Amino acid sequence: MHKFGHMLCALATTVLVSVPAVAKDSVLLKNVNGYTLDENGELNQFSQLLIKDGKVVSTGSDTSEQHNNIKTIDGQGKTLLPGMIDAHGHMLSLGSNLLEVDLRSATSASEAAQMVADYALAHGDQQWITGRGWNQEQWPDRAFPTAEQLDKHITDRPVWLGRVDAHAGWANSKALQLAGITSDTPDPDGGQIIKDADGKPTGVLIDNAKALVEKVMPETSYGQLKQRLSAASEHLLANGVTMMHDAGISHREYDFYLAQAVKGELPVRVYAMIAATDPDLARLLDRGVVRGEQDYLFIRSVKAYGDGALGSRGAALLKPYSDAPHQQGLMLTQPEDFPGLFNKVIDAGFQLNFHAIGDRANHLALNQFEKTFAQRDGQALRHRIEHAQVVAPDDLARFAELQVLPSMQPTHATSDKNMAEDRIGKQRMKGAYAWKTLLDSGIALPLGSDFPVELANPFYGLHAAVTRQDRDNQPVKGWYAHEALTVKQAFRGFTLDAAYAAHMEDVTGTLTPGKWADFILVDQDIFKVKPENIWKTQVLETWVAGEQAFSISEESH
Repeated sequence: MHKFGHMLCALATTVLVSVPAVAKDSVLLKNVNGYTLDENGELNQFSQLLIKDGKVVSTGSDTSEQHNNIKTIDGQGKTLLPGMIDAHGHMLSLGSNLLEVDLRSATSASEAAQMVADYALAHGDQQWITGRGWNQEQWPDRAFPTAEQLDKHITDRPVWLGRVDAHAGWANSKALQLAGITSDTPDPDGGQIIKDADGKPTGVLIDNAKALVEKVMPETSYGQLKQRLSAASEHLLANGVTMMHDAGISHREYDFYLAQAVKGELPVRVYAMIAATDPDLARLLDRGVVRGEQDYLFIRSVKAYGDGALGSRGAALLKPYSDAPHQQGLMLTQPEDFPGLFNKVIDAGFQLNFHAIGDRANHLALNQFEKTFAQRDGQALRHRIEHAQVVAPDDLARFAELQVLPSMQPTHATSDKNMAEDRIGKQRMKGAYAWKTLLDSGIALPLGSDFPVELANPFYGLHAAVTRQDRDNQPVKGWYAHEALTVKQAFRGFTLDAAYAAHMEDVTGTLTPGKWADFILVDQDIFKVKPENIWKTQVLETWVAGEQAFSISEESH
């Protein structure tokens, strides 16, 4: 392993992380069906790609040019695209999800409980049984699960299972006991302990109430973090993702990422957002911006938490839920705390990325951005609203007016289509999942998946964005299809606009000269296949900085 160091640039508040020099070999990929956007967002085609020192030298179609001392690779006519960038995901949560019980496929609470029991039997050494992925909206009764259903299988060890959107958790009685949760435990601010008619906790905790259990869980070891990073990175590279925006990291994860960057052991580029809830936020902001010399790690943003999620009725709405008139959702950060938080982050020169799903959370966030911009500089930091899922129609144009980026996840729409209208009614759907309306208003539209809430495959996201359908091609005409994007617009969302949202369009997002040679080879031309087949795209190879990081042929062996 090479030796590394890091140095603090005295003239700017930027920590530069040094890593080994990129390989000097030059590579020419010929006979490819290449696509990239240029800096103006226009789609260009090319048949060869020349790489040196890990960066793009040129793209073109001139095969007569002589190249000496260059490794030449025949692309065999395969389609070549820039590496996909996921503008909102959770790297270590994905790794954890890949290494624990996955409940995404459970069709009922009882089936989920049986899956947990089977997992526990095979992992007798684990102190806690953890998992994720349950979604009561996919179950026949659409009812929240209970501790009792888990207790039928496991009583000697605590069980903690995250809902698919991570805004609710399901515990068995042992976990509730360790957390000290009883009928007398009050709901914390921004959270709810679901209780039955007798006032007894059922086992489901919403949003900030989850911390009651999570604070008594054993701390994740450094070795476990390494395992999670490795599992998640392998998964992302196999799906063609060469860079991701990590939406909310703790101080410990900050230190972990920094250590991996110094060692040159980040396989995927990470644009990390510091969690606004971390007790050490002020100290981390004082450290300034962190950027690796080879752009594998960039920390210059903060993830704030506005409200909960629609599926668990935690998204904060301006008016009550259509299917639960006594509920309006939860604000995880209280509005009176907005000014101090916004000022702290922006004054430090950091981008603020604000989680807002419901129309009230989006409205309050836009209001605060407007007030803050009127008082101080900072608009140029490209602040973002993460999800921007349900927006009051009158607020849609404000994103472009304020230059606040809506960072959105197309597969959320196709996953939510069975319950979203029930939650908010047809009238509020006018401002929901409004990708095209926002894009047409004149604002960049970075796209992602929110993995592991949704699957990390970016071609699932491209497909959902273009068709407004699930992978069974339902509904036939698309769900609120007037908000669908073109293939080019969706492609831009997962490449150039995602890079722009991370202040990294100077080094990635397109295959233009001088940028890192991050690209993928795939088995079909996404610009020519029928839109309903985009999701079937198979990644054959993934390259990062001019080096092959994944090959399906090697994977099959």
